[in-house]
Amino acid sequence: MSVLIIAEAGVNHNGSLELAKSLVDAAVDAGADFVKFQTFKANSLLTTNAPKAEYQVKNAGAGESQFEMIRRLELSEEMHEELWNYCAEKNIGFLSTGFDIASIDYLKKLGVGIFKVPSGELTNLPLLRHIGSFKRDVILSTGMACLGEIEEAINIVEEAGTPRIYITVLHCTTEYPTPMEDVNLRAMVNISNALGVKAGYSDHTPGIEIPIAAVALGATVIEKHFTLDRNLPGPDHRASLEPDELNAMVAGIRNIERALGDGIKRPSLSELKNKPIARKSLVAAADIKAGELFSAENLATKRPGTGVSPMLWDQVIGRSAPRDFNEDELIEL
Repeated sequence: MSVLIIAEAGVNHNGSLELAKSLVDAAVDAGADFVKFQTFKANSLLTTNAPKAEYQVKNAGAGESQFEMIRRLELSEEMHEELWNYCAEKNIGFLSTGFDIASIDYLKKLGVGIFKVPSGELTNLPLLRHIGSFKRDVILSTGMACLGEIEEAINIVEEAGTPRIYITVLHCTTEYPTPMEDVNLRAMVNISNALGVKAGYSDHTPGIEIPIAAVALGATVIEKHFTLDRNLPGPDHRASLEPDELNAMVAGIRNIERALGDGIKRPSLSELKNKPIARKSLVAAADIKAGELFSAENLATKRPGTGVSPMLWDQVIGRSAPRDFNEDELIEL
């Protein structure tokens, strides 16, 4: 099964429908499977005096409160519907992360079939239980969480009606950008093995090498923020890929998928033609007369590999030559 690649537009539309559509276009050009936005109402997401994260202050400034910033980045229902139809027209899947029950219900009504739980909602029992009641595919991000919290969230979703087989857990580090030493990519494998779920990776590191490495380690879903321009104003642009980087990431993931193969060690179709060229055969190290015994002195191993295999060396030594052989001639038995 192909790795699911989610191009995370998030709030990088800056509240503009046209910019949001341009992000859809970039995701399509890159070959992503889904483009994902965020669905919320500021009044339901946070209090009016909730502080900004350090990275939000750094990237968006301290002039407006987090509440004001979030409210400015809301997508209206009309904008959602425009984007839903635009994604259908462009043949790319539409996803959005719902941050409250009303938003999640709206996404379900819109037709979304995969429900994404962001890292900050992993400990939101009512929301988890509500999503679990849909019995649809669920993707859980796990930034800031320990294994026990992830297990508890999975159990809530499962007990609400969604079988574990429908749940994919994304290893994630909630820092923008994430320092390489904080990635702990092996935790993704540990999550999958310990909890019996499909695992993937939601990446906030600079560059593209870590999500590609995650695929090599077995990720079934990759999520990565992208933007049209990292210099645009807003909280997430600076930790996002630009379109050419998104293209390179998708291409790299698809190459790794092809390279992983089925795990059975056997000659590939492309290398079979080189087998007789690169391997060796038994040859005469000097002129050999008919009836002369083959020995370590009159035999050698040389290319091409179209004659008697050197693996039969022990069986050939001591046997009589069936005919004369010239030096460098392939041995026949």
